[in-house]
Amino acid sequence: VVDILLAMPGIIIALIIIGILGPSMPNLVVALASVGWVKYARLVRGSTLEIKEEEFVESARALGCTDFYILYRHILPNVISPAIALATLDIGSAILHIAGMSFLGLGAQPPTPEWGIMLRESIAFMETAPHLMIFPGLMIFVTVYSFNVLGDSLGSRWRYYGTLGD
Repeated sequence: VVDILLAMPGIIIALIIIGILGPSMPNLVVALASVGWVKYARLVRGSTLEIKEEEFVESARALGCTDFYILYRHILPNVISPAIALATLDIGSAILHIAGMSFLGLGAQPPTPEWGIMLRESIAFMETAPHLMIFPGLMIFVTVYSFNVLGDSLGSRWRYYGTLGD
């Protein structure tokens, strides 16, 4: 299932789900979450398969630790770091998807304040009052850029320190 969902564009699947459920912010969140979990499943599975072969896990098994203890104490702390780094990078993508869907009229509905709605409503005033379009677009850019820098720093920190181990 994960491979099939990764092979298909997530935004298209989200558009189909929004089309079925109807345009609203809760439906948009459901649609994006239903296609967004596959990256985490792939990352966590790959990290778990890599970490379970490490020496500290084998040592814990040799000491007689239970599977739950090994999972909770050794594998989970090592899997959570790359998942957090991916989550911070995905926040920017989610903001862009939400703003884009709201711009198209498939996300939040007026009078809900949302950057995509602000951009859509400012199109009529693009020539006379461009600041109505510039500032929401600038805020989207700054917010997405900030989360991407945060995610990149967390990701590089994880790559630098490697696995946590005991």
